[in-house]
Amino acid sequence: MPSLGVNVDHVAAIRQSRFTAYPDPLQAALICEKAGADGITIHLREDRRHIQEKDCILIKKNIKTKLNLELAPSPWITDFALKLAPADVCIVPEKRKELTTEGGLDVFKNERRLKKIIPLFNKKGIRVSLFIEANEKAIALSKKLGADAVELHTGSYANLRGAARAKELLGIKKASAFALSQGLLLNAGHGLDYENTTAIARIKGMNELNIGHSIIAYALFAGLDKAVRDMKKLLV
Repeated sequence: MPSLGVNVDHVAAIRQSRFTAYPDPLQAALICEKAGADGITIHLREDRRHIQEKDCILIKKNIKTKLNLELAPSPWITDFALKLAPADVCIVPEKRKELTTEGGLDVFKNERRLKKIIPLFNKKGIRVSLFIEANEKAIALSKKLGADAVELHTGSYANLRGAARAKELLGIKKASAFALSQGLLLNAGHGLDYENTTAIARIKGMNELNIGHSIIAYALFAGLDKAVRDMKKLLV
């Protein structure tokens, strides 16, 4: 059974929509842990649209599980992440105008930058994951660059239905097997919800799923504790 990392970015997004002190993403993180989350994921974006540096520091200090920090391969966030020293970092693409991460990181376009920053995290004992499409060439380069894990982008899979989704799932399974053959940890995330998660969770060798939006959305009606517990039941 893969572990569940709960992303609490959307709690911070509600707070930042009015620039209030509430709701507190740390409080959400602690509830998620109590409900069975195996880790907490947050994305410190360059535009600070939701998670802020103070959130990263407080969550890292107070949670009992592990912190997975998502970040773009930019100098200032890299420096901050190295000082914060979370258990994991996941390097993701980032565009100012996007509502959410729209696809996997182009490791070929960012190869020069990744060559510089991945060893910095390696030296600090911070596990590095690259958020990429389910593509064998991208996976092979991720391994070459020194990544410990890949997080396969499941957004396309989540948005498709019927035969198209089944075909996308086969591609993810093939890429997953290749990642494992390269000695990489296998993670996945984006767009996963209470209807489509189990098929991804059952992929052989799946290590971790990072899920946020669907859990927070369900929590509006069911409560955050129940939302996390119900998602955990699907990871079988």
